[in-house]
Amino acid sequence: MKNSTAKPFIYAVLPRLWGNDSTTRIPGGSLSENGAGRLSRFTPEALAYIRSLGASHVWYIGLLEHATQTDYSAHGIRPDHPDTVKGVAGSPYAVKDYYDVDPDLVEQPAERMAELEALVERTHAAGLGFLMDFIPNHVARSYHSDVCPQGVEDLGAGDDPALAFSLSNNFYYLPGTTLELPRQSPELPRYSEQPARATGNDCFSPCPSINDWYETIKLNYGVDYLGATGLQTEPIPSTWLKMRDILRYWAAKGVDGFRCDMAELVPEAFWGWCLPQLKAEFPRLLFIAEIYQPHRYASYLAAGFDYLYDKVGVYDRLIAIGRGEAAPEDFTAVRDAVGALQPEMCYFMENHDEQRLASDFVYGDARRGFRSSLVAALSGTNPWMHYFGQELGERGMDAEGFSGRDGRTTIFDYWSLDKLQRLERGGWGTQYLTEEEVELLGDYRWLGRLLTSPPVQSGGYYGLHPSGEGSLAYLRHHEGELLLCLVSYAAEAGTVQLPLPEDLFAQLGLREGALYRAEDLRTGETQLLSLSPWAALSLELPACGYRVLALRPLEA
Repeated sequence: MKNSTAKPFIYAVLPRLWGNDSTTRIPGGSLSENGAGRLSRFTPEALAYIRSLGASHVWYIGLLEHATQTDYSAHGIRPDHPDTVKGVAGSPYAVKDYYDVDPDLVEQPAERMAELEALVERTHAAGLGFLMDFIPNHVARSYHSDVCPQGVEDLGAGDDPALAFSLSNNFYYLPGTTLELPRQSPELPRYSEQPARATGNDCFSPCPSINDWYETIKLNYGVDYLGATGLQTEPIPSTWLKMRDILRYWAAKGVDGFRCDMAELVPEAFWGWCLPQLKAEFPRLLFIAEIYQPHRYASYLAAGFDYLYDKVGVYDRLIAIGRGEAAPEDFTAVRDAVGALQPEMCYFMENHDEQRLASDFVYGDARRGFRSSLVAALSGTNPWMHYFGQELGERGMDAEGFSGRDGRTTIFDYWSLDKLQRLERGGWGTQYLTEEEVELLGDYRWLGRLLTSPPVQSGGYYGLHPSGEGSLAYLRHHEGELLLCLVSYAAEAGTVQLPLPEDLFAQLGLREGALYRAEDLRTGETQLLSLSPWAALSLELPACGYRVLALRPLEA
């Protein structure tokens, strides 16, 4: 759906926590104790709420069946050994069946695929694109598809475990070894795996540590790591064919795109072979790569990805600026460091891997978090990704179980979020929210509306440099429309001097000395400003606050 909107707004949400009414919240609690969210709770009203934030797409995290300590053997699903599961609920990124749906998320496990298909329909009816995870690098140690289409060979079914590496193998083997996992359940017999298979984070040891992705096994895309012979692609590796068909299966169900987990651990050659085929069949399919290596950005875009994570650039720098660990004037240089690739970067200030902005580990203050979100979201035509509960100041400071009190919202445990419960109880209105939550939600809704303005949707960017320390500024411009974003990191309110360089007037074709009516888009207040390279603008800025001004020229 890349062409359907100039600037995608992706609302990322973990269905396991969405709509869970339970208030038990026992750390490490079971499904029966703590409950779980359901796909059915994404009602038309709930989706309208997501739409009201400005979203164009919903990324549903953890839809696929994954390893869990919950026993679904009554529904034909093989139980998992607890030593191969992180948390009681399990990680959504330890996929157990690429062709099936997580039974935690449905009202009737026997009808789980039908319930997911209904969610696709409701999402589209709400005017939203449907995104899901594709986890290409690794699977659960217990991987087995019991619902794959007829004629599909399961991953690993045709492997020869006596071979450490083969293009016909889907996994990497360590012949002659026995897997020894970190013990989670010493009262049970050890999990048995002979020979051991390589672990998902490229750990080629039969004894992965507690810090490894020990619950997963690495998929073989033709790279002979131990033999050091590099990538082999003739004949086409078995894994390439199987993973392409998995993507095709979900695209045919109406899925609009995929957030591809740790895409950089899979060779560019696979993506360059696979994505063009899928886009030829499904032209509007969207692919977002989780990638953290800037020197590889261009090759992944050339392979067919539409957008890439910008974690090590804009995200990291804005976190540092907000903490006072970096200068605000550094922002433009970091934003522009990727050059012409900037429109393909996906910005975010929260996601399931990162600590919440309002947590004690980041800012400890949702208002400061909004300030960073505003800077990132308004600064380009590229996608903005927003994590559920961010708009309410969710703190991630619960000790849920496996996750612990780490500033993140758990992906491993059965849990519920009080803020979301109160929002849903009020019919997606604000009657049960605190004053602070209502104000923050209003700010994020306002930001979502602002993202649709022409300067933000399709305009250019010009970085500015306020005099003194503690503030950040830039202009967005489009066909004579100007939008000035000004953010303060100072502890006290004050007047900011904002020089306008001659180059700005030359680039944008502005008339020097012209009068503009400046409207504060949050307060509605207006003032007259003369734009000139000879005298800096003098603007009032609240402490640790922001102003977004629409500048419109007065008639000569």
